[in-house]
Amino acid sequence: MKIAIVLMGYAVTLGVLVPLWLARTGWTARSPRLGILLWQVLTATVVVSVALAGLAVAVPSVAFSGNLADMLQACVLALRAQYAAPGGAAVTASGTVLAVAVMGRVGWCLAAGLVRARRERSRHAEVLALVGTRRSDLGVTVLDDDRPAAYCLPGYGHRIVLTSATLAALEPRALDAVIAHERAHIRGRHHLVLGYAEALVRAFPRVALFRTAAVETRRLVEMAADDEATRGAGRLTLAGALVELAGAGAPAAALAAGGDVTRRVRRLLDPHPPLRRVAVWAGTLAAVAVLALPLVLAAGPAVASIDMNACPLMDAPTTTRSAAT
Repeated sequence: MKIAIVLMGYAVTLGVLVPLWLARTGWTARSPRLGILLWQVLTATVVVSVALAGLAVAVPSVAFSGNLADMLQACVLALRAQYAAPGGAAVTASGTVLAVAVMGRVGWCLAAGLVRARRERSRHAEVLALVGTRRSDLGVTVLDDDRPAAYCLPGYGHRIVLTSATLAALEPRALDAVIAHERAHIRGRHHLVLGYAEALVRAFPRVALFRTAAVETRRLVEMAADDEATRGAGRLTLAGALVELAGAGAPAAALAAGGDVTRRVRRLLDPHPPLRRVAVWAGTLAAVAVLALPLVLAAGPAVASIDMNACPLMDAPTTTRSAAT
């Protein structure tokens, strides 16, 4: 039970305090990819910690000696003892339900969201095959429309879509920058990153952490794509192109170049030096440690009991083989 309390406290602390710091700090704009990683790790850690807390309540650990059969027998006896204790069955059932419900809900929403997005992209691709014009020189599909727009349909059979108004409005360098931005989305598989963040919002819409993470992740993937695009074109060139595309729409399952223009243009016009490599590596290691800690906490009793031959997982009253027999 102590492990479960620690895990729940860890999840609540991370879920409340860290988002306040990450959302307000400005360094994520200097290293968007690291910022994306941290938001993903933060949300995943909270989900994993809650699920492991449920397992910590549901699965006891007991000491034993002997072979695998002895271990299994000791585990069964410990579970029986836990069920026989006053309220033990309710506690065990609650922990199991918590763990299964959390992981099941996240898995279902993630799978359903990815399938739905893929269907929407497939339907839109069918429309493009009928009304779009392929420009092999640019590697894009052009739609005849008087509204400037640029977006990509990621995933299998990905494509970049521009409207005829975009071709008319942008000079060649700006057009190359916009296309490079969309290619960065495709290479970075940003649709999967956003799909994960949005799945957590659908799974637990009342959790502020997941809502904030989805908003920040969408902002950061655009900045990350901007950084990729500016390697071949100047920042001023891309900023001008974004202004031309400001407010442009896109299908729900697509990633558009014209989203969140104001902050991105300000960032391009007033650039800050990117984080040093040492800082990026330190942030990556910190993210790994944050995610690994609940796993270490959950596995701690099992690891500590190797020498004493204990049944894995969590805290529970110790039952020896001699007592079992």
